[in-house]
Parts: sequence; structure tokens; C-alpha cells
Amino acid sequence: MATRLRCLVVEDEAMIADMLEEFLNEIGHEVVASAATFPSAVILARESECDVAILDINLNGEPSYAIGDILRERDIPFMFATGYGAGDLPGRFAAVPVLTKPYQIGVLSKAIENSARAAGGPPAA
Repeated sequence: MATRLRCLVVEDEAMIADMLEEFLNEIGHEVVASAATFPSAVILARESECDVAILDINLNGEPSYAIGDILRERDIPFMFATGYGAGDLPGRFAAVPVLTKPYQIGVLSKAIENSARAAGGPPAA
């Protein structure tokens, strides 16, 4: 079984956040914090004890790039998520994985495993 990771979810659509949490639990991970707004996401990015984060690129019209910057400063791996296509990410995020919505559980599982491994986290068993 893969290592159980603590996840931060940043998603402004409640139904999508619920589905993502269900998928994460199903593949053996735990959602330790969740935010639906930019201000709450900033606080959680600074303070939450998580191993990996999934950030909706567009939070009620505001890009989540600053949240990615905070997570990067803390050496917490993260990925962006979008229903609109990856588009043009700022160059500093060129290597950050982008998940497309609707989520596919297998793709989500692999992306989290790869992010944790790339960050030097424990390898999946």
C-alpha cells in the first residue's frame, strides 16, 4: 500500500471539493485542510501540516499562484487543477503538474505519488 499522505485541498466549488476528498480517501490519503476562498487558502498554505496540496488554478476569478509560491517556500509539493485546460502557467510553475477536471481517480493517484516522490517524500510501496 502507498504511504498515507496528508493533503491540502484548495477548491472553490463545494461539490468538486467533496468529490476530490472522497477520491483522496479512497486511494488512501487524508484531507487535513480544505479552503474555498483565496484568503483562507493563503492561511492554510502557511500553517497547515500537509504533505501535498491540490490547488484549483481559478479561485472565484483569482489565480492561486501566490498559494503555490507559499507552498514552494515551505517545500510542500503541489499540483494545479483546472477545468479550463492548463493554459499559460507562469514560467516559475512550468514543472508543476496540472490535473484536469473532472478528476480521474487513477490520474489523481499517480500525480500525488509522483509529486511526493519528486519532493523526496517516502516512495509508494
